[in-house]
Amino acid sequence: MTQAVTEPPPVAGPGSDERLARRSPMRRLLGRPELGALLGAVALFVFFSIIADAFLQTGSFSTVLYASSTFGIMAVGVSLLMIGGEFDLSAGVMVTSSALIAALTAYQLTLNVWAGVAISLVLTLALGMVNGILYVRTKLPSFIITLATFFMLAGLNLGVTKALTGNVASDSVRDMDGFGSARSIFASDIDVLGVNVKITVFWWLLFVAIATWILLRTRIGNWIFAVGGSADSARAVGVPGPG
Repeated sequence: MTQAVTEPPPVAGPGSDERLARRSPMRRLLGRPELGALLGAVALFVFFSIIADAFLQTGSFSTVLYASSTFGIMAVGVSLLMIGGEFDLSAGVMVTSSALIAALTAYQLTLNVWAGVAISLVLTLALGMVNGILYVRTKLPSFIITLATFFMLAGLNLGVTKALTGNVASDSVRDMDGFGSARSIFASDIDVLGVNVKITVFWWLLFVAIATWILLRTRIGNWIFAVGGSADSARAVGVPGPG
């Protein structure tokens, strides 16, 4: 009776496909694209821990987490766009626009605050879709299109708010119906191990988890990576695109 002999998998040598080569855990770690951001965050943490005595206090952690979440939520969508090889200069001013639309429509039309939030969501999504359509149809760089949107929204934010309220700020919606429930969902505080954490931090983590799942577990995520590497190559292997 002949016993089958199991040969060890071949080790890639010179001239062979590097994807078949064995890599040590350290090399795999160093090859991770997120390692640079992690090292930068650690360096900043150590730097401010040394030069700022109050940085390690619980109140400071709460402030840093809240500030990080407000930028981080916006950065999730922008990161997906940048991985795909494009970027959006209007994202920052769009945040102001969305808040103004929600407050102004709710106050001026005496609507429930949630109605203002819904209208704001629909209009800002429509503006984002317009950016995308213009990019696809005109073939202009996303830099030019979103820069134009940035200036347009910056002017509209100021002009429309001034025309409706006589001021450069929206009227307060604190006493309107729906404000309490909207505040509890989008602006409340949660105590975590003695640290007062804004709920926006948890929204941020949720959006990061969703974006990670889309990128690593879905066909759309593969398309985003492919287009970011080479749009022409991605189209050649079947990724849908304009034209």
